[in-house]
Amino acid sequence: MRHRTTPQTGWSLGVRGGRIVSRRAFVRQSTALAASGAVGLGLRRGIAQAADSLRRSGKACILLWMQGGPSQFETLSPKPNHANGGETRAISTSVPGIEIADNLPETARVMEHLCLLRTLTGKEGSHPRASHLMQTGYLPAASVKFPALGAHVAYHLGEPDFDLPSFIHIGRSGQVARGGFLGLDYDPFLITSATRPPDNTELATARSRFRRRLQLMEQLEQDYARDGAEAIVENHRKLYKKASRMVLSSRMKTFDIEEEPSASRSAYGDGDMAAAFLLARRLVEAGVPFVEINLGNWDTHNDNFERTRNLCGQLDRPWAQLLRDLNDRGLLDRTLVVWTGEFGRTPRINPRGGRDHFPRAFAAALAGCGIRGGQVIGKTDPSGNAIEDRPIEIPQFFRTIYRALGIDADHEYVSNVGRPIKVADDGEPISEAFG
Repeated sequence: MRHRTTPQTGWSLGVRGGRIVSRRAFVRQSTALAASGAVGLGLRRGIAQAADSLRRSGKACILLWMQGGPSQFETLSPKPNHANGGETRAISTSVPGIEIADNLPETARVMEHLCLLRTLTGKEGSHPRASHLMQTGYLPAASVKFPALGAHVAYHLGEPDFDLPSFIHIGRSGQVARGGFLGLDYDPFLITSATRPPDNTELATARSRFRRRLQLMEQLEQDYARDGAEAIVENHRKLYKKASRMVLSSRMKTFDIEEEPSASRSAYGDGDMAAAFLLARRLVEAGVPFVEINLGNWDTHNDNFERTRNLCGQLDRPWAQLLRDLNDRGLLDRTLVVWTGEFGRTPRINPRGGRDHFPRAFAAALAGCGIRGGQVIGKTDPSGNAIEDRPIEIPQFFRTIYRALGIDADHEYVSNVGRPIKVADDGEPISEAFG
């Protein structure tokens, strides 16, 4: 804007784009802009305060990821009175009227904590696309790198300066969803086995010498950055800053499950999965907001009944004990436990004694963090082929998770292609899931 004075009035006029603006109008507009700036500043402060309040809530999420697509018939939605049910039987639970598969007797004893969702429905029957959908809430796109559920939780609930990772994945990695357009700060920290400390986290020298080496590395990186590699150096420094803060932290003992009393370890059982579930509780208790446990090999195209029985044997006791432990320690009220895979299995048993991919109607479970346990939402017909009541779309599932965690599902980020992306796609939370 430039100014001039008219001989008729003596008012200073602003000229914007060839249009003359009176001083009075200019002052009025300037005042409005200043006011809007003050409102914007107040709004930003309010958003920052809300974010701080959410982080201080101490909420957390444990995702039990059943890679490969678990059979709903052999887990949470048995059909013992139909040929499609096969050899699987139903057993009573701690909640009268609710039955689950006989492969999960310990889980049946803690049904008062669980909300069973028996009518999730989607259209993706391929592992990569369905896994991406059930780990991010969005179908894969060529241009947009969607963040994982764990990345969203770490972004909204994680403390930026916390000395343990905010997103931890335990188990064989498989297809792991990552930070996407949120960046490598929100990628998962991968732990292959919970029975030993994370790889490469023990110092090979004295702490003082380790810190001197970090300082030397930063000096050496300066030259590389000056040669046009600023972005690479910045990301490298971020990783090293987080890693060094972690390995020097007193909280590293959280990863050592041998610190648990023997009775506590025994309650979870033996094996890698038992250790993983126990470690997940320890991590949440230490302040980690998101832990994912991967139990794979649910892709039972052949020998479905025996394979599923073995997998449930690894899952059942640790899952039940995790819920008991969280409840007894007062952590279940602020910790959401999610059990799901990428889809379910076909009602029809194939000639190899297996079940194939079936996204049309499958099961999941939620517990804790305001979710009302001891209930079943949704019903399929006696054959398991069709949904009779309360279909649950994938966006509804994710919006329910974010509501329980207190995360605004309509919060918009700017993606890597400059496009605004919501935390979750449009939909309504499952209202019945809440008490």
